[in-house]
Amino acid sequence: MRNSEYQFVDTSADALVSLLIASYERLSGQTVQPASPERLLIQWVASILTHERVLNNVTGNQNIPSRAEGENLDALAELMYLPRRPQAQAAGCMQRFHISEPQKSAILVPKGTRVTSPGGLIWETVEDVYIKSGETFADVQIRCQTVGAAGNGYTPGQLNTLIDIYDYYSAAENLITSDGGADAATDEEFYQLMRASMDAYSCAGARGSYEYFAKQVSTEIGDVIANSPTPGVVKLYVLMEDGSLATEEIKAAVLAACSADTVRPLTDQVFVEDAEPVAYNIDFTYYIQTGNGKSAADIQVAVNAAVNEYIRWQGAKLGRDVNPDELRERLYHTGIKRIELREPGFLALRNDERGVPQVGQIGEITVISGG
Repeated sequence: MRNSEYQFVDTSADALVSLLIASYERLSGQTVQPASPERLLIQWVASILTHERVLNNVTGNQNIPSRAEGENLDALAELMYLPRRPQAQAAGCMQRFHISEPQKSAILVPKGTRVTSPGGLIWETVEDVYIKSGETFADVQIRCQTVGAAGNGYTPGQLNTLIDIYDYYSAAENLITSDGGADAATDEEFYQLMRASMDAYSCAGARGSYEYFAKQVSTEIGDVIANSPTPGVVKLYVLMEDGSLATEEIKAAVLAACSADTVRPLTDQVFVEDAEPVAYNIDFTYYIQTGNGKSAADIQVAVNAAVNEYIRWQGAKLGRDVNPDELRERLYHTGIKRIELREPGFLALRNDERGVPQVGQIGEITVISGG
């Protein structure tokens, strides 16, 4: 969470007016009356000075990484190991292109051949691929032309509409769910990466350094834990922002980033593995106090929103204990009177230096209004 603005100078207009009046009366030997021209002039000067003080505070805060925004934060990154904001990345997946029947010579599906998805996004092949003589299909990687997370999540078979027809075309479909797309880092994400980058001045021998290089892969990554179960072995566990375990494509990208010769110490073996999901249920009955000014429908919407916020919070970190008190806290802010919480109970999740970390994942949700 971004820090609130730090006040370098006082911006109270009343205090400034009082200071200017006292200084004027001391220098002139005259008393400034409430409706005198001198007071009006002093108030005008005070308004200008107050505005300048506000700008001074804004400028000062834009020189503090935890408070800087936009291009100002980008400029401060030059002082860090991470000099540039991570930019948006395009999603990709493996696509299969078919022809109607085997041919005597190879059929080219050229680089840049486009397909489209139900949502209107356009994808293109990243290299030439040939359907060999005697065969009816060939596989090649495709990339979404629209960068960002919008290209993620297209399941096998959805990318099936060809834009650029090639010889003997009959069909096309994606073989795996598209993934790897990521939006540009927000100010908060960029700031956290900047802080983490201070662990990366040497190769990734330190725990924080491995975690930094892994998080650099995608802004869709929410949490990373680096463990060393045995000497010379590093195991990375990756959790996405939505609380899901990393896909094979993300894990492959993390492994590549953390296995580079400029990152990995020569004696380390690096692996990227899945954390252990631990299921928990939510089951409670809530009661409303009459005459509290909120309708039952409004409270129901607020309760459902609080439950969803809790689920996101619970799944946002590896090794975060399943804590029913956190759910209670969020529910009580919705305006309900009382809660009978049956599940979840408190459950300590593993997050140590050698074992496989655990992550809470929601099972069944039962929310009952008791009236």
